[in-house]
Amino acid sequence: MQDGRSEPQLLDLSRARVGQRWHSDARTLTESELGLACMLSSDWHPIHADAHYAAASAAGARVFQGGYGVLLALGLATRFPAVGARQALALGLEQWQFCAPLFVGDTVHVQVDLTELRRTSDGLRLVLKKRIGLRKHDGELAQEGISASLITLSAELGDTFEAGAGA
Repeated sequence: MQDGRSEPQLLDLSRARVGQRWHSDARTLTESELGLACMLSSDWHPIHADAHYAAASAAGARVFQGGYGVLLALGLATRFPAVGARQALALGLEQWQFCAPLFVGDTVHVQVDLTELRRTSDGLRLVLKKRIGLRKHDGELAQEGISASLITLSAELGDTFEAGAGA
């Protein structure tokens, strides 16, 4: 597998192949993000919002909602492979697992492995599946699963079409 950390440019969809791997840039989770996650989800459970309550819990500190990790992982993974101006639609998530809590101050990145890339039966679109792992700075896996997308090919972007091609 190729390791995207050594490649400064993004992999264009036209060069994408099953088995390729990419790592996103890292980013640190902030106090503001935890507040925003509580607001957007309307989940103000004390494990997320009350520092004293959370300190006395098994987690030892406030934790992000699991859904925020999914949102973060999917967002960081959208850049691989680079679909450019092509239309991309989410088809769903499979086998998503919550492996470790996320805390304010955690620095995270995603590792993306391209697991499936096939044309639809009309030859005009691609089904793209990728395994996404959201990892903390120490390598601990926080969340992982498979994301599926449907990419509409574009002649303007140099895509070729195979009518009735199938997978």
